[in-house]
Amino acid sequence: MDKWKQIELFALTVELGSLTRSAETLGISNATASRLLTSLENRLDARLIERNTRGLSLTEVGKDFYLKCQGIIGDMKEAESAANESTHEPSGTLRITSSSSFCLKFINPALPLFYEKYPNIEIELVSANRYFDLIESGIDVAIRTREHEANNNIKVRRLAQTRRVLVASPSYLKRHGTPTSIEALVNHQFLLYTYIDKPNELCFTRNGIQSTIKVKSILKANDGIILKSAALDGLGILIQASALIHDDIETGLLTPILQEWNLPRFSINIAYRAQKHLPAKVRVFIDFMVEQFNLKDINNQWTK
Repeated sequence: MDKWKQIELFALTVELGSLTRSAETLGISNATASRLLTSLENRLDARLIERNTRGLSLTEVGKDFYLKCQGIIGDMKEAESAANESTHEPSGTLRITSSSSFCLKFINPALPLFYEKYPNIEIELVSANRYFDLIESGIDVAIRTREHEANNNIKVRRLAQTRRVLVASPSYLKRHGTPTSIEALVNHQFLLYTYIDKPNELCFTRNGIQSTIKVKSILKANDGIILKSAALDGLGILIQASALIHDDIETGLLTPILQEWNLPRFSINIAYRAQKHLPAKVRVFIDFMVEQFNLKDINNQWTK
């Protein structure tokens, strides 16, 4: 039992970067956690983690051992999940990462229904506009726009596809005029998202014709919520996924611009670890999100 606990503690300490946090997660004291880690190192006759005032760092031996431990722990969790699934309700903490915009727009509103169906699952949302390594970060599920992962141990399933559209508030258009051609966009001020390649460069297509222009930004940000707020305040033209601003367009808070031209579309995907037996908490969440998107007929709304 101690051998398994030692391995579990070691791997968790690496992932959380803290012996104290791993002890809290496992429900043991700091003294017990320290004893388990020391016992593991003594048993292996090797130093795995260097501890100093600046924090923890893996030794070379520790890095190799951690990679092997990941496979062992993954297999054990899969075995436990497969054994428990037939007799227990899905349970445990489900760690999800997504952008702030997607969390607020799609995950939070769906949680009451999800908790009604699966009351024993606790959700931990990691809001971020960057891509975490799912395995190293201990993330169960990620909502992403990229359709493929470099890591073959990660699977990707599409939830929906959406247009990227140009919009502005009525107040902005009243002050600056509504552009009637893509060439006219160079005279306007834009709100640009920094986490894409060449944010100032827009590539439009219409009826097989392609045209690329460079636009000026009045504000750049790495968070879509900030940019949308600025657009609603009349600061500039926003380039945003239709999925995230559909309601604002419907209510007239934002006005579409040059709808006959298309920017490259992107898909909204759900990424998770490739496993023979998905943990029940992961499987039911994926199925739930797919069902929610299908029920809303979202693709028809977002690709027009």
